[in-house]
Amino acid sequence: MPVPWLVFWSVTELVIMVAAVWSWWSPRAMHVGRFAVATLFLAGGALFNTLHLTTGGDYAGFADASYLPFVTDTWRAVVAPHQHLFISLLIAFEVGVGVLMLSGDRWTRLGLVAAIGFHVGLMFFGWLYYPFSIAMIISFALLLRAERRHAGATAPTALPRQSTPAAPRHAA
Repeated sequence: MPVPWLVFWSVTELVIMVAAVWSWWSPRAMHVGRFAVATLFLAGGALFNTLHLTTGGDYAGFADASYLPFVTDTWRAVVAPHQHLFISLLIAFEVGVGVLMLSGDRWTRLGLVAAIGFHVGLMFFGWLYYPFSIAMIISFALLLRAERRHAGATAPTALPRQSTPAAPRHAA
């Protein structure tokens, strides 16, 4: 793994974690978190995988560190022989998450749920992914909580019902 990518991922993840902690109190931090998650998925994920795949990178050994033989065996039998197809689908997913993060409102919340699911799945590829994935899952959950809170605070409220004055009664 080239060092510049490791530095990029580390800095982006640190920004996500700090923004996630502050996002409950600060809409600005929430927006920084959105942008950082989008950056992680668009540049750190989709761009990295696109460059790696197009320059002849090999994904055959990616699942070798998994503690589940099912994951390793399935990866070797299904994904590795067709890595161009499966990594292209991964790239499309990463682009989708990045775009959702930048879309705002419920789309951002959907992007965060997808990011959480992605990192839960990543943990099946080995113990090495646990510290990073757990930190990201917690950060994404904090951002999701803030997104829901701030969406509720800015959501338009229903107007109170206008009461119409009762028609005057005529004395008979």
